Amino acid sequence: MLAEFDLIRRYFMSSQEASAASNGVTLGCGDDATLLAPSAGQQLAVSVDTSVVDVHFPREAPAFAVGHRALAVALSDLAAMGATSRWCLMALTFDQRQFADDEATHVWLEAYARGFHALSQQHATALVGGDVTSGALSIGVTVMGEVPVGEALTRCGAQAGDLIAVTGALGGGAGGLALWQQGERDLTHPLLRRYLLPEPRLAAGLALRGLATAALDISDGVLADLAHLREASQVGADITLDALPLAEGLESLLGTEGALKAALSGGDDYELLVTLNAADIAKAQQRLASLGLTLTVIGHCCETLGISASGQRDLSRYVSGYAGWQHFSGETP
Repeated sequence: MLAEFDLIRRYFMSSQEASAASNGVTLGCGDDATLLAPSAGQQLAVSVDTSVVDVHFPREAPAFAVGHRALAVALSDLAAMGATSRWCLMALTFDQRQFADDEATHVWLEAYARGFHALSQQHATALVGGDVTSGALSIGVTVMGEVPVGEALTRCGAQAGDLIAVTGALGGGAGGLALWQQGERDLTHPLLRRYLLPEPRLAAGLALRGLATAALDISDGVLADLAHLREASQVGADITLDALPLAEGLESLLGTEGALKAALSGGDDYELLVTLNAADIAKAQQRLASLGLTLTVIGHCCETLGISASGQRDLSRYVSGYAGWQHFSGETP
């Protein structure tokens, strides 16, 4: 078996050294701490996310997808802030005893590292440090980005009258999980990719900077995450359920009611939920269209606190999923 520092050098250092040198890293992996040089006039945006086996991803998930997903869900927080990703730290805990031999360990680690590095390179994010320990499989990823002073998107800027909109399509994460539980293993399936290989909307966050009045990413479901935004901004929300953009193939898999529940409270979509002044919606949609993304209006902010629904559907039937995923609720993920 590889020793701890040999493992780090083999899988997590060599491919990052060249990019780190040109990415504001004064001192990278290999010392007690990394030294970074933020750009002038920028604020640091920092977030941490933990992915735990059989909670956030299945034990049998491909190692490539585990590595990709661990970084993607962390980068999604930077996207919601309108930040440009720069650096990340990664703490990997895994048990070599789960593998049959050293070769099986190598195969898993190589694929895991390949998934992690491929996404980090796609978003110019240098891996600048971390830790490897023995134990039940979990990955902690800290991401660091930059945003011009005063331009960060936050949850607290929405006002009554603002429109509520979402990027892309919803429910794909929950739909992909349902497919996995049914035995589907083909990662080319769009819904399964949405669950295991989510794409953080960093470019969309940058495009919405200066237009969105509030923003956050959709990790726990629209209802739960909209509640976070509504509470931070002290506004109410009225949404039109029939306006929700559902992921392709979701209705055929789960039925109309099941698809709406997946979109509202399924989570794991990692799209952006934003509010905008009505005068800015067309410009925002044009910016996202140039990125190949849609921006769909699903409601508006109002003065009356709480969340209500307009149109032909009753929100009350979905209230059971209102809170979204709660780690300490005692429920099984």
